[in-house]
Amino acid sequence: MFILRGILIILYRIWFYLLVAIPIIVLFPILLILSSTEKWYPQFFTLARVWARIVLYGMGFIPKVKSNEEVLPGKSYMVVANHTSMTDIMLMLHCVDHPFVFVGKKELAKIPIFGFFYKRTCILVDRNSQRSRKEVFDRAHARLQGGTSICIFPEGGVPDDLELVLDEFKDGAFRLAIDHQIPILPLTFYDNKKRFSYQFFTCSPGKMRALIHKEIPTVGLTQNDKRSLKEKTRAIILNSLQKDLER
Repeated sequence: MFILRGILIILYRIWFYLLVAIPIIVLFPILLILSSTEKWYPQFFTLARVWARIVLYGMGFIPKVKSNEEVLPGKSYMVVANHTSMTDIMLMLHCVDHPFVFVGKKELAKIPIFGFFYKRTCILVDRNSQRSRKEVFDRAHARLQGGTSICIFPEGGVPDDLELVLDEFKDGAFRLAIDHQIPILPLTFYDNKKRFSYQFFTCSPGKMRALIHKEIPTVGLTQNDKRSLKEKTRAIILNSLQKDLER
């Protein structure tokens, strides 16, 4: 029985990568054109949301999204969420229907097929390079000036300790939000770790719940408020996760 379960999980994992790759291959010419200029990014984003739903529903993940905030079209946000799974990208695209750009680690650009468009449309950061971090802020500034939101997973990566509910947050998202006086839009992902974690044999179809919290305004804040803004945002997500675990 254990061997059969292991084989099924391996096949399930392979199916995930096929679902990620096949729509990109089929739509490659269109995606190539739409990702060639920032002017066409909203159309690329629409197709990315379709891709995300193909992956989610194809894996048997059923998104259940609740919202305490109306996300307004044309308004820029700093979108943040807890980070526990490769499926966080897909669920974020499902939850937020107005164009945003991911800021993520450059290592993801090495993933075949997916990485090609990830590199063309996202803002990549090399956490070991001071120059890279400066370039991130410059590119994010340009996208925010154009009215596009930014999405950052402020833990900076998936925690190695799978028992950890929520890792400490890094400063980047909150520094950018204050610089541009845009609100923080926190999201909590409750089930992604259980559905498809980085621990190979931890995965299963089922509900994938998310909550969009009320935005946190930054108007009038300065960089001196960065730490308190970061701690407030983290507390909202952490409290939401802990309450869910206590049920």
